[in-house]
Amino acid sequence: MLPRCAFSVCHVFVLVLCLSSAEDFDWTKNGHSSFHYGTFPAGFSWGAGSSAYQTEGAWDKDGKGLSIWDVFSHKKGKIQRNDTGDSSCEGYHKIKDDVSLMKELKLNHYRFSISWPRLIPTGIKSDHINEKGIQYYDELINHLLESKITPVVTLYHWDLPQVLQEKYGGWQNISMVNHFNEFASLCFERFGNRVKYWMTFNNPWSVAVEGYETGEHAPGLRLKGTGAYRAAHHIIKAHAKVWHTYDTQWRGKQKGLVGISLSGDWGEPVDISNQKDIEAAERYVQFFLGWFATPIFHGDYPQVMKDFVGRKSVQQGHGTSRLPSFSPQEKSYIKGTCDFLGIGHFTTRYITQKNHPSARSGGSYFTDRDLAELVDPRWPDPGSEWLYSVPWGFRRLLNFVKSQYGNPMIYVTENGVSEKMLCTELCDDWRIQYFKDYINEMLKAIKDGVNVKGYTAWSLLDKFEWDEGYSERFGLYYVDFRNKNKPRYPKASVQFYKRVISSNGFPNQREVENWRRKAVETCSSSNQLLAAARRKSKEHAEMPKVWPMHDEV
Repeated sequence: MLPRCAFSVCHVFVLVLCLSSAEDFDWTKNGHSSFHYGTFPAGFSWGAGSSAYQTEGAWDKDGKGLSIWDVFSHKKGKIQRNDTGDSSCEGYHKIKDDVSLMKELKLNHYRFSISWPRLIPTGIKSDHINEKGIQYYDELINHLLESKITPVVTLYHWDLPQVLQEKYGGWQNISMVNHFNEFASLCFERFGNRVKYWMTFNNPWSVAVEGYETGEHAPGLRLKGTGAYRAAHHIIKAHAKVWHTYDTQWRGKQKGLVGISLSGDWGEPVDISNQKDIEAAERYVQFFLGWFATPIFHGDYPQVMKDFVGRKSVQQGHGTSRLPSFSPQEKSYIKGTCDFLGIGHFTTRYITQKNHPSARSGGSYFTDRDLAELVDPRWPDPGSEWLYSVPWGFRRLLNFVKSQYGNPMIYVTENGVSEKMLCTELCDDWRIQYFKDYINEMLKAIKDGVNVKGYTAWSLLDKFEWDEGYSERFGLYYVDFRNKNKPRYPKASVQFYKRVISSNGFPNQREVENWRRKAVETCSSSNQLLAAARRKSKEHAEMPKVWPMHDEV
């Protein structure tokens, strides 16, 4: 990490290169511009999100098959404190309770994912369809619609059926394309009369890199230098096939939209006077967001990825690039397969050029990029070690999407912040600050001309956070995981976000400051309710030692 003085040159943020084509956004402006009071366009959609494995629990109930995350989390040492998603938030049994929380928030939409193995236990449609799984999602969708909340559905949020991993090698195998298409077709057939917003994949970057390169996520493979690229290649093809299936077979009668949710951190050059840093920052974003967005919008991988991975592959003695290639037919088939683009965004990095020698032993996704990631120690970091609050990066990323991909219709599908503490804290003032600042940067991006149609706070509930287990909490609502009933308690951010939604933005300074003050005041009563519930459960049952309240730590 660089000393603070090293960032003094970055008080004016500049990114030129190919970004200079963005006419409506001045990339030379200071990133820390003042707060913008104003409202979002009429019809802007406000929501919150979740995913199946992280919230549903009921991992082996009612005919559900095993997912790769069921198997991975049951292996000792893979997850923080050996936590699992076996019961998680018990969302499978709490549809009415959770929809009532959404109504309290006045959400316009709710984003959730459908568990592939809950519908098709082996992942192979011809084997068996689990009607009890269909019934669960029917009930959830119907309750949402009865409450005037639009369902926004992700088809793949990382929970691949374990049988497909064991039998074929999961996303390393091209056969996943057809199996996924059959699963998607089943969802369109059974739910498409009511669901009009579909996303094929959530954050395929994590699926590819953390599942098949670093092994931090399920299925835990470490296929260095090749696994991530091969998985991503098949995911992109699977996405395109599902889009075409919907377009030809379902769109005419169902009138829905199919997109994809891509995650992307923003990358800002450390030294704005150094062309190599400017190019490295561009490369960072292209290897992250562009890896998937560029094929979907333009038909092929970013040229910089092809150049860098190709050159390093040759230097390492490979006959061809470790980055697979698309045929001309595949390029035209993939190009344009996006009715809207979902963007998940949490944080920003400073980027500098750093050469990684091409070792004969083979490269990796990370060394292929020839860059180093840095953070400013002044950036707030209340939770996850990777998540620093850098609001101005959000506006820049949204303008990047506008300039690179023809200003597509965007729905922000994930944005939020965690806390990482052993004590209970419902007065989450830092989350209020994060939402306030990031939502405001999104408003500025809309004023820049970026076509953002909706925003999804991540997440509705505290939940299972993958390899971090329950040690990190992203929820607007606190979930007491030590209580078998998994009761939910509103954090202060619930009241703040609710007022942003009801006002469709930020009317004026006095009102917004008043929201914040009232939100923090109300959380103290929630804290008292939670403490009382903990005392009661401790008196009536043998429970593990409860976490102390924040003011007791």
